[in-house]
Amino acid sequence: MRSLGTMELVYERRGSGPPLVLMHGIGHHWQVWAPVLDLLAEQFDVIAVDLPGFGASPPLPPGLPYNAETLAYAVEAFWGRLGVSEPHVAGSSLGGYLALDMASRGVVLSATAFSPVGFWSRSELFYGRSVLRLLRAAAMGSPPELVGSPVGRAFTGGFLVSKPSRVSQKELVSAVGALRESVGFDDTLDSFLWMAPPPPPKVPIMVAWGEHDRLLPRRQAVRAGRWAQQRVMLLKGCGHLPMSDDPELVARVIMDGAREPIRSVG
Repeated sequence: MRSLGTMELVYERRGSGPPLVLMHGIGHHWQVWAPVLDLLAEQFDVIAVDLPGFGASPPLPPGLPYNAETLAYAVEAFWGRLGVSEPHVAGSSLGGYLALDMASRGVVLSATAFSPVGFWSRSELFYGRSVLRLLRAAAMGSPPELVGSPVGRAFTGGFLVSKPSRVSQKELVSAVGALRESVGFDDTLDSFLWMAPPPPPKVPIMVAWGEHDRLLPRRQAVRAGRWAQQRVMLLKGCGHLPMSDDPELVARVIMDGAREPIRSVG
């Protein structure tokens, strides 16, 4: 992974305190964390990053595969260049899996994962991949005015948030644009076929799941709980992207996870 050492990733940095790196899901960008950035910046040096091939970050160098291992190492190389060592991390969906992978290797102080991928059954994986491909196709074929319409908002946002009306038209159009321009989307989605839960964590972790998650249904939280050997926190009234549904709750979960995280056994 030496060629990752020179990659420049786009990021947003706010606040002061212990470093906290935030990672988004497939097809998203760092702005998905915007509702919670200022809340978290009161206690942390918050660094929200665009993964390689997503958002405004450049694609991976030729020959490197889009999978969880490569993306995780790219983020680790990135924070190393910023002079950060062993940060707290939090991630959503794909980013949640990356956070748990980092926890399994002990390269972070703590990890908080919101609806992490990788804990699906075969049928749930097929369903999730189908929904993501549908959203991607809609993003690539929809003009901005349709995305911001009530119908477009309900369709695009309905799979990802519990309360689409809380997402502004500007935020929605920006998110759809990020999905449309995600050069790493197809290869990363294909890598889901071979994804399995990472090894047991070596550091404290917190796993939380939106009770109304329509992309990765909450029954997957049971498997995540068995993997972590702990109960998974269920986020009341939230969907797949809880930072839009309840920013205060999400910020509190991350703060609690970094301050007094639930420790896994083994």
